[in-house]
Amino acid sequence: MRPLSRDFYERDTATVARELLGKVFIHRTSEGLTSGKIVEVEAYFGKGDPASRASRKRTRLNEIMWWRGGLAFVYMVHANWLFNVTTEREEVPGAVLVRALEPLEGIKVMHERRGVSSERELTSGPGKLTRAMGITKKHHELDLTNSKSELAIIEGRPEQFKIGSSHRIGVSADLKRKLRFFVRGNPFVSR
Repeated sequence: MRPLSRDFYERDTATVARELLGKVFIHRTSEGLTSGKIVEVEAYFGKGDPASRASRKRTRLNEIMWWRGGLAFVYMVHANWLFNVTTEREEVPGAVLVRALEPLEGIKVMHERRGVSSERELTSGPGKLTRAMGITKKHHELDLTNSKSELAIIEGRPEQFKIGSSHRIGVSADLKRKLRFFVRGNPFVSR
């Protein structure tokens, strides 16, 4: 289970977002391993992207977006932790929000963490997936390219799927470009 390389992340943010679809997000904990196939993402750039945390200036919260690609960027919105991965090279802000997963391993642990009986409801949204996967602020800044990290994104099984796109969800201002990407027909994509 070798994690994706730094080179994978240090590219155009929208390209990385599209190519994260079908990859597997893993969290190793004392409760056991949880994992899910990435089925929905959103790309965020820096200056000029009104929906981005890095649209105006560097702050303590968004500083990591200017660091190297492949780092966990975790922050809270509406009492939910959101999991992002940084992209681009140093000094070029970018990140991909992971919006939904198709659960693969540790489903019992995910049910316990989420307190829901429906498997479809486990990880079909950015706040749902962080609760199911046990992601919190303590994971902020973890290097996802380090094989010893408790968090990793790895290659998934090769498969064919169609990619859909739309404008990003829940943003008050967006770019004209569609930057939300999802696996068409997958039941775990958020609604």
